[in-house]
Amino acid sequence: MNASLLIVQTLNGVQLGMMLFLMSAGLTLVFGIMNLINLAHGSLYMLGAYFAATFQKMTGSFLLGVALALPAVVLVGILIEVAVLRRLYDHDHLDQVLATFAMILFFNELVSILWGPQAYFMALPEGLGGTVELLPGIRYPAYRLAILAAGGVVALGLWYFIMRTRVGMLIRAGAANREMVGALGVNIRLLFTLVFGLGAGLAGFAGMMAGPILSVEIGMGESILILTLVVIIIGGIGSVRGAFVAAILIGITDTVGRVMLPPALASMSIYILMAAVLFWRPQGLFPAAT
Repeated sequence: MNASLLIVQTLNGVQLGMMLFLMSAGLTLVFGIMNLINLAHGSLYMLGAYFAATFQKMTGSFLLGVALALPAVVLVGILIEVAVLRRLYDHDHLDQVLATFAMILFFNELVSILWGPQAYFMALPEGLGGTVELLPGIRYPAYRLAILAAGGVVALGLWYFIMRTRVGMLIRAGAANREMVGALGVNIRLLFTLVFGLGAGLAGFAGMMAGPILSVEIGMGESILILTLVVIIIGGIGSVRGAFVAAILIGITDTVGRVMLPPALASMSIYILMAAVLFWRPQGLFPAAT
């Protein structure tokens, strides 16, 4: 493999890693704080893409579409938490898995009813349809670079929110010991709603960014959910820092492996990486308790 292909594939891996981070950051906090296994997280990714595609078609602007779609998917996430998930907190994980799997089927059918079974295709933002010359002879799609930039900005903003604000402090404390946080008088129910709404917004934003480079279709969140769960396991449950590091590792491993390794081994590479990390650190790279 020549150097230019390696550079392009590495950038593709980082771009995939940014998407996975947006998905995994919210989900790892939901599991770490709420002790809730939410298999329907991928459905929020799908809804974000459909909302953005719809609003882009209505307004003729990608940025306006995203600006309108983001609060819409956050609102859906809050409604899900209030109407359904609150009843699952005291149930065991099997009940949570079955209930949230049922929500996947519900949202897939709802999308089919509202938008139809056909796939949607989002137009690239104006001015980002071409390529950028990174090095002599190496050109890279401008929109993928924009995804890298947007993911980086969101990651920095999320780090500041989690590490430098009072609400972020409560979220970190809840990820480490939610019973103690509740005993100190914190409104746990409101904290749960906030965390779930934040996770829904991040997942929806990932879907909005993926829309112009992937087809917006029913079930699109299910394949990325598998990678998201791998990221959470490797990074450490409840750790945003772990989710970021693991997402980049998984993204690069997956994309570079597909051009460097035999097909059978390439498809197994991320799971081999997960097994190796768990053998070395069973709690993940950066467990929340540390």
